[in-house]
Amino acid sequence: MGHPTPNRSRTDFDLARGVTLGDPVAFEALMRQYNARLFRVARAILRDDAEAEDAVQDAYLNAFRHMREFQGEALLATWLTRIVINEALMRLRRRKRENVVVPFSSADHPDDGATSEVADEAAESPVDTTLRAELRRLLEKTIDELPVAFRTVFVMREVEDMSVEETARCLGIPPATVRTRQFRARALLRARLSRDIDLAAGGVFGFAGARCDRIVAAVLGRQAAGA
Repeated sequence: MGHPTPNRSRTDFDLARGVTLGDPVAFEALMRQYNARLFRVARAILRDDAEAEDAVQDAYLNAFRHMREFQGEALLATWLTRIVINEALMRLRRRKRENVVVPFSSADHPDDGATSEVADEAAESPVDTTLRAELRRLLEKTIDELPVAFRTVFVMREVEDMSVEETARCLGIPPATVRTRQFRARALLRARLSRDIDLAAGGVFGFAGARCDRIVAAVLGRQAAGA
């Protein structure tokens, strides 16, 4: 019962065994493999980039101390995700006890992952690149507005593409609850994005001010010249 199944968990089990034996290469490989997922899950709960990074670091150290307990019955990704969720929730409870004000958005402090997107966006025009960045910030801001239960499921399912079953195992909730929260999160996001787009639509291709004056002056000038 304590042995991994040969088809699914052998790679996870070997990686965990290397970490248990103190192999720094194995530990680094583990972190690089799961960094993105664990950060995004922690970030979904905490809504703060720096604190999410700290939570991931503490989760890795906790996992390192308890790696002998990993027997391969679950995916290593699931096991690590449960640890980072517990760490993030513990920090969230501590923050509420200390009554710390949570920054609404970390848009002014982009994470290191932003540099990895430069190559993908290199072929875009500056306008396209700016628009993509603005849309990404708007989506991140809107996700941050969701209740923690909804935004956590949304990030796990929609961003990390985790299955309903794995998400349920990581959060300790029934699969039906995962589906309900995902549906509610998508509905709330659509409503709030629609609201923001409607508010912004009136200012699209702004015409007041200097542009208006310039066109009026040009037309009057051409009229006076007999054009």
